[in-house]
Amino acid sequence: MSKPNAATEIRGIFNRIAPQYDALNEWISLGQHRIWKKMAVKWSGVTGGDLALDVCCGSGDLTLLLAKTVGVYGKTVGIDFASQQLAIAAQKQNRFCPHLDIHWQEGDALALPYPDNHFDGATMGYGLRNVTDIPQALRELQRVLKPGKKVAILDFHRPDNPGKQVFQQWYLDRFVVPLAERFQLTPEYAYIQPSIERFPTGKTQEKLAKEAGFRNAIHYGIVGDMMGVLVATK
Repeated sequence: MSKPNAATEIRGIFNRIAPQYDALNEWISLGQHRIWKKMAVKWSGVTGGDLALDVCCGSGDLTLLLAKTVGVYGKTVGIDFASQQLAIAAQKQNRFCPHLDIHWQEGDALALPYPDNHFDGATMGYGLRNVTDIPQALRELQRVLKPGKKVAILDFHRPDNPGKQVFQQWYLDRFVVPLAERFQLTPEYAYIQPSIERFPTGKTQEKLAKEAGFRNAIHYGIVGDMMGVLVATK
């Protein structure tokens, strides 16, 4: 499958699941996704008054956390290629924090429409695994960050330990798949397992980040190393 077709297919998936996306995340993670996202925002290093970026922002959870962190004197940009996800994100902002400066933008993680050395910090939640060119996405993140600033990338990945791999597979088969069936999204969520299998390990993510131009990169395994946060510094 060509990259343009793959990107179109992935965009279609995320547009279709948008109405149920938050509810599914809540069930699949047993509510723990809120903690993981707060960890990513903390590791991004953003602070009051900063200009922050959330790439592949989806329904906007990380973006809203960033916006609350940079406060009324800061500004946050959330970018995603799925317009239906962005619509839900904007609704959340209007409901929970209309006073904060957030700009929602439809765009491509592989060609970010921002100048070099522009942002004070960035996050990416469950997006790097779904782009069609991981090295290019990392190069774009590196390009738009100011020197010395960080990106924190939260995502699933395959643990190295075989026993943990067995547990992860059991969890996907016995918990995630039935939930997707309950929400009538079985075909849409069928992409999760192969996307995890293709996704680089933590050590490989560190290597790819450095090859993309980041000065330093550390991957922190969480949830029994079935998930992790890659923190890369420009």
